[in-house]
Amino acid sequence: MESLLKVSGLQVSFEMAAGEVQAVRGVSFHLNKGETLAIVGESGSGKSVTALSLVRLIPSPPGKVKSGEIIYQGKDLLKLPERELFKIRGSEIGMIFQDPISSLNPTMTVGKQIIEGIRWHQKIGVTAAKEKAVQMLTLVGIPNPEKRIAQYPHEFSGGMRQRVMIAMALACSPKMLIADEPTTALDVTIQAQIMRLMKELQKKTGTAILLITHDLGVVAETADRVAVMYGGSLVETGLVSEIFYQARHPYTWGLLASMPRMDWSKQRELQPIPGSPPDLFDPPPGCPFADRCPYAMNACHEEMPPETDVSPTHRVACWLEHPEAPSVDREKAGYKTVHVPS
Repeated sequence: MESLLKVSGLQVSFEMAAGEVQAVRGVSFHLNKGETLAIVGESGSGKSVTALSLVRLIPSPPGKVKSGEIIYQGKDLLKLPERELFKIRGSEIGMIFQDPISSLNPTMTVGKQIIEGIRWHQKIGVTAAKEKAVQMLTLVGIPNPEKRIAQYPHEFSGGMRQRVMIAMALACSPKMLIADEPTTALDVTIQAQIMRLMKELQKKTGTAILLITHDLGVVAETADRVAVMYGGSLVETGLVSEIFYQARHPYTWGLLASMPRMDWSKQRELQPIPGSPPDLFDPPPGCPFADRCPYAMNACHEEMPPETDVSPTHRVACWLEHPEAPSVDREKAGYKTVHVPS
């Protein structure tokens, strides 16, 4: 499958009064055309910073991309002039932000906000742009779009505002969509509707989706591949079935063990991961998960583990993959098979 986006060695830091926050540390991944790649991990692991860095939306100062490449269809987005990058944002790469109420302009109608992007990128008249905006609102399931196009964001519910955000992101038929926790603060029913809508639109348009989330249930339902992020680094990547059925990193085991199961007895308790995430002002020299890992060895604290290919599609960065490392029983480690919908 042909890659649409390739990220190599991405490092992003923030210069703060207390020192340098190393938010993203050497992240590498790729996104294929028409697929959904989910980046998962705890809050503060670097997921959103990675997503914003792809289209250079990190505020500078204090943020700075220190090194790496972001190759989109043969172009390094980090080296493009701002004017060229501006043409790509919105037209070829769309983005759905975490909180639509703070991302939408409260002083403008939703129609005007959609029309503005369409006219900028497609160079068409107001009438044609308005027709396209109505079509997009219809596509995302907004009732009475001809009327609601003239309403303001506060006149929409949370789920409807998120649909407006999706309409804006898809208005110019982008080849890639970055969805940064698109179901945050929505109830479970609306979450399911939004994710189902995104999958349906993906089938119609062939858009590749980079999904940022901490919800493994959403990942199981929608993703093709998964990248597990912790402490600013990717610790494991693979097909969704490989991550859910054949996970190799203790942090991934911990995430899976913390998921509630329908087949649990009433006495069964969730298994939280003990400890706290690493201090990214002074990240550890070794594996970022070492201090919380019950299987950590001396090497884990001293040096970052190399990436090991488990299969052509499955990679893990863990010293337990070393030939001389002790074997670990995944069942005793708390890892349980999780059903992945077909």
